[in-house]
Amino acid sequence: MEPDILLDTNVLLRHVLQDHADHSPRSLAFFELVEQGEQVVRLVDTVVFETVYTLERSYGVQRQEISDVLQPLLRLPGVVLPGKRIYGQVFDLWMREPSLSFADSYHLCMAHQLGISKIMTFDRKLNRHPAVERIEP
Repeated sequence: MEPDILLDTNVLLRHVLQDHADHSPRSLAFFELVEQGEQVVRLVDTVVFETVYTLERSYGVQRQEISDVLQPLLRLPGVVLPGKRIYGQVFDLWMREPSLSFADSYHLCMAHQLGISKIMTFDRKLNRHPAVERIEP
């Protein structure tokens, strides 16, 4: 079954947070359909990033909890997310390195996956990751 729905961040947030009397139960019911294989949904990287950012910064959810709740959802067969296999590595790095943002963790993992050994950035905290050499323009 091909996805005919693109999932937005707010549906994912309401499902994870269970904080809205109307939207949260509807999000939960939707994800139950996805989990049962009755629904397929398309997810894009920006929704994952926005969800992580919002949970951490706006709601104060700890990284471990974010990882524990999002990773199983991303792994559902009914969630179509191109390149979703890398997210296990991204979450692992993000959990180990509190100074890294989720986006930086993703970029470092992508560089490794693509066989790229240099990352052009002014962000000096990336100096601590020997697998990728930080260079500046």
